[in-house]
Amino acid sequence: MFKDLDPILHSQLRLAVISLLIGVKEAEFTFIREKTNATAGNLSVQINKLKEAGYIDVSKQFKDNYPQTLCKITPQGITAFEEYVKNLQSYLTAGK
Repeated sequence: MFKDLDPILHSQLRLAVISLLIGVKEAEFTFIREKTNATAGNLSVQINKLKEAGYIDVSKQFKDNYPQTLCKITPQGITAFEEYVKNLQSYLTAGK
């Protein structure tokens, strides 16, 4: 009846990052940091975990002589998020 929840996405901050990227597909590190109210260090660690899982791609470049980090959700990340939401719904409808 209860399905396993993806431990990568079950972290509040990682889930917030994926949820943001589902809507915008690609976002700058600073945008994600502002939207999640996370510290730069914590966000960096969580983004690395999502990258290692294959859920997002991270690219670094320069924009107007300033470093810019872009995060983009991958097809694997979209699938993982959809599966997570579906499995979470099984918990919400268990008593019905």
